Amino acid sequence: MAASNYSLKVNRELLDPNFESYRLSLDSIPTYNVELDAAVEEVKLKDTQYTLEHMRAFGMYNYLHLDPWYEDSVLFVDCKGRVLSLTVTLDTALGKPREVYSLTSDPSQCEGRVCASLSLTSATWAALSDGAGTLTLLRTGKRGDGTFMKWEPLFSEDTGEPFSLLHSISHVQEGVHSMEVLLLRIQKEPQETKGSGFCVSLEWITVANSAGQGQEKKYEVKKRRVLNGKTVPHYAAVEPKGKGLMVASEKPFAFTHVDGLPVQLPDPEPMEVEKTDPIYFWQQTAEDVTVFVRMPEGVTKEEVQFRLTADQIMLGVQGFPPLLEGQLFAPADPEASAWIIKEDKSLELTLQKREEGPMWSELVMGDKRGEYVMSDEQAALIHERLTFLTSEDMNGNPDKDKPPCNSQELEDCDGFPEDGSSLTHFDGESLKPSQVVNLGSHQYLFTVDVNPSEMPCLCLRHDVDALLWQPRPQQPGNMWEHIATFNALGYVQASKRDKKFATCPPNFSYASLCECLRRAFIYRQPSPVETVLFNRKQGRQVGQVAKQQVASLDSDKPILGFRATNERLYILTSSNLFILKVNNN
Repeated sequence: MAASNYSLKVNRELLDPNFESYRLSLDSIPTYNVELDAAVEEVKLKDTQYTLEHMRAFGMYNYLHLDPWYEDSVLFVDCKGRVLSLTVTLDTALGKPREVYSLTSDPSQCEGRVCASLSLTSATWAALSDGAGTLTLLRTGKRGDGTFMKWEPLFSEDTGEPFSLLHSISHVQEGVHSMEVLLLRIQKEPQETKGSGFCVSLEWITVANSAGQGQEKKYEVKKRRVLNGKTVPHYAAVEPKGKGLMVASEKPFAFTHVDGLPVQLPDPEPMEVEKTDPIYFWQQTAEDVTVFVRMPEGVTKEEVQFRLTADQIMLGVQGFPPLLEGQLFAPADPEASAWIIKEDKSLELTLQKREEGPMWSELVMGDKRGEYVMSDEQAALIHERLTFLTSEDMNGNPDKDKPPCNSQELEDCDGFPEDGSSLTHFDGESLKPSQVVNLGSHQYLFTVDVNPSEMPCLCLRHDVDALLWQPRPQQPGNMWEHIATFNALGYVQASKRDKKFATCPPNFSYASLCECLRRAFIYRQPSPVETVLFNRKQGRQVGQVAKQQVASLDSDKPILGFRATNERLYILTSSNLFILKVNNN
């Protein structure tokens, strides 16, 4: 199954070509502070974790987790190994985060340890990594019903190497409960002689229960699939019911192992046929084409078979397959064309062009058995025409008043990443790519859960805007749907040099960015104005305004977590959880 190229289809109705700018609003944002009993478990990178991929995967990790099934419920892991949960119902009466689970092992003793990570698998299940290599699947019960209960571990496995949890889902099929978990590792690659010496590994694990008669259901690993790549993916998620996988990354990923066995890759098709000596050579001028055809030695002109019309040619020797046959690149004049045998071993054919001037790019359409020979005059002419491309003068433009663009004069927000990023959908059965999107200049911005029953959305920069895309693997013809637009956010976020996290709420009412320290920026969708406003420059009435707000936290500690709900913005530092009341119902 060959992967088909796919283009993201922008919904023009969700774009606003008349958007002008964000207007700074000085309206205060109510901010509430929860002091933590113990510091958040932040893991610093070690000297051995020196690559850019380590920084992307673990140094920029979002330690705060939002429960997509229960709004305004957030979770994190503290330095005591406790998984803490806080649900906000009333901002003015905030309680303390409650412990729902505690890690039993001490992961600090692990060499190469990474940050603990959490993925909320379903409304009643969660997956947890201790950062030292242990995967635990927990039954949480209904987390948002107001009752408090400790999480119950029903599956635990020491995988041997530290990993970070990227995504997990839960599904039931024919009475069997299965959980799909996606793990990320950065591993040393001894065979790698170039680059950093590390590779990025994604492991897709399926855990399911199996029950015999009279026995309690037991959860076991049913399948393991491993993908390898060179960069940390921007986005990676398992599609519902485990039918496939989606990965967005700067460099491609490919499946390498299934249940510990190497994936048998088909032999690649040869890129080119074996090089053989050409059967004929040909030259051309503006008026005619000359062809030199190899002939069997001793052939006579009576044995030559030759037919020529304005568009077709056939040349061969009696008893042999045709040496030259097919449609000419352009019309020729049969009456002004001729051939002659030279030295009993070659045939020289002259074709008169019907239309003088245009050069032919090939002699016979689709025939690759010949070789074009350029004359000295043609080579000199082409060299002269291409001289300006190899000029030693930095400004090869003869118009001195209009110098070429200087890249140093461009702003940072005008730059784009390298055109190598792609978004790939892998089929769960064949493990082969089924659809590939070349992201090119569409810079990845952030991932957000909009509907917990569907895959996470990814936000990409399109020109100056930021567009939110909802994967819909059940619709092969429209696998990524454009569902929301944040005007000018692509341009705005690129100007924030200290940007660390970006996100938006499920109702798309605003987008928000935060810096490494203290500050958060809120960009609201355009909304109708209560009073009459006029644009003085254009002399027209303004019907709606998009507001920008800046929040400054009362803390000098780095921001470790950043999440948004429809009403609130949650910002986590090592010692505090800040809650910003952004919207009112």
